Amino acid sequence: MPKSIKKEIRIMTPLTDEVIKSLKTGDKVLISGVIYTARDVAHKRLVSAIKDKEKLPFNLKGQIIYYTGPTPEPPGKVIGSAGPTTSFRMDAFSPILIKKGLKGMIGKGPRGKEVIDAIKKYKAVYFAAVGGAAALLSKSIKKSEIIAYEDLGTEAIRRLEVEDFPVIVVNDIYGNDLYIEDTKRYSKE
Repeated sequence: MPKSIKKEIRIMTPLTDEVIKSLKTGDKVLISGVIYTARDVAHKRLVSAIKDKEKLPFNLKGQIIYYTGPTPEPPGKVIGSAGPTTSFRMDAFSPILIKKGLKGMIGKGPRGKEVIDAIKKYKAVYFAAVGGAAALLSKSIKKSEIIAYEDLGTEAIRRLEVEDFPVIVVNDIYGNDLYIEDTKRYSKE
């Protein structure tokens, strides 16, 4: 196991501040419970709803949003391939959602300064899922249902029930960043 991957932790949703405080950059985490999917257009709609004081399609408090647009489910499956999308496309919207209670985000790639600052201030966490392993990740998804913005097709908001969904902590509440730490470490080696 690489030095940057520290330990394996099992967590349940919804997330609490206590769980968030226990997570450190590099921890391998297995998530069970409910997570939600949303990509950039859905994020824009969520933020517009917040600004317009409209009811959201789900309560953000303690929740995790997975940045994915799954493919249609094949016969006998609950979902198709469900790999992570690039997270920076959600950076303009994430701080507002974090302030409103969102505790976790799953995607791939680094986050911007405003997102990292919101993670620290409001006690949230950013996880990375392995890109290119969409079919494997979908095996951890036990149930999937569209709950909002069905007109967005594969990018509609879904409520997923997951069991041991594998992720790695990239940004923790202590200001650590796995991408920066590993870049420094590997450039020295």
